Amino acid sequence: MENEWKVSGTPVSMPGTAMKTKDIVITGLLIALVFVATKFINIRLPISTNGGLVHTGNVMLFAASIVFGANRGAAAGAFGMGLFDIVSGWTTWAPFTFVVRGIMGFIIGGIANAHGKNGNNVLYNIVGIVLGSIWMLIGYYLTEVILYGNWYSPVNSIPGNLTQLAIGLILGLPLAIALKKSKIV
Repeated sequence: MENEWKVSGTPVSMPGTAMKTKDIVITGLLIALVFVATKFINIRLPISTNGGLVHTGNVMLFAASIVFGANRGAAAGAFGMGLFDIVSGWTTWAPFTFVVRGIMGFIIGGIANAHGKNGNNVLYNIVGIVLGSIWMLIGYYLTEVILYGNWYSPVNSIPGNLTQLAIGLILGLPLAIALKKSKIV
C-alpha cells in the first residue's frame, strides 16, 4: 500500500493514516499475553532485598518480538509489563518498566527481523535476545540505583533477572520458532 512503510518487515501506517484493525488486535493480544504471563506465572524471590520477581513474561515478550517485529515487541513489553507493575503493587516501577521493556522488545524484534531474516534465523534471534537482555540488566540496575539511592543493593537483583532471562530464552526461542513454522501468524 502507498500509505505504509516497513519497520523490521512489519507494515506501519504513516502519520495521518489509520492503523489496520488487524494490527490493533494483534498488538492488543500480545500485550495481554505478556501481562498474563508476567502476572500469573511468577515467583517472588526471598533472597532479594528489593522483592525480586522471576516471571515468564519474557517468554511471551521474546516470542512476540521475534515473530511480530520490533514495534509490536516494544508495545507488548512496554504495556504488558508496565500494566503488571501498576496492578501488582509495583507502581513506582511502571514508568521505568515501560521504557526498559519497550526498548528491550524493540531491540529483540529489530535484530531478529533485520536483513530480511524475519525472525527465521536462530542466530539473529539469539543475538537479539542477548543484546535485549543486556539492555534490560543495565536498565533495571540503573532503575534500582534511582529508586533505592545506592549503587550496591541493585546487585542483589541480578541473579533473579538472569534467571528469568534464561527461562525466557529457553522457552521463548522454541515458541517463536514453532509459531514461525506453523504459518498461523
